[in-house]
Amino acid sequence: MRISDVLQGKGHVVERIRSSEKVADAVRKLSERRIGALVVEDQWMKMVGIFSERDFLNAAAREGAAALSRQVSELMSSLVITCSPSDRVDAMLAKMTVSRIRHLPVVDGGNLIGIVSIGDLVKQRLEEKELEANVLLDLSRLRA
Repeated sequence: MRISDVLQGKGHVVERIRSSEKVADAVRKLSERRIGALVVEDQWMKMVGIFSERDFLNAAAREGAAALSRQVSELMSSLVITCSPSDRVDAMLAKMTVSRIRHLPVVDGGNLIGIVSIGDLVKQRLEEKELEANVLLDLSRLRA
């Protein structure tokens, strides 16, 4: 399975926020959309970071409610690890585990075309394993 297969099922929608916006706006957007991360863009709509629930929780633990009035650019993760549609799901699961991240923007030809979470990839692997088990079960029934 490839990342493109995951995007085919979940879609290509990417929730974004400007780096200059307030953390309170980012947290509201995460809550309303029921997602764990936003792609952060600069004024030229270039991806410059990821703002995740973890970024907010770490800041809130340090600063309390004052973190909500900070700019997204101050709290976001600026090292953005990406993947491509042709990458294998199992390889990206390993990459996410080693890098200790939960979200991978999907980039194709320099364009952001989607984002996958570790949950999306685990779900895909479970569906794949269930299909394999069902095929094996059907084969064993044919031989009986």
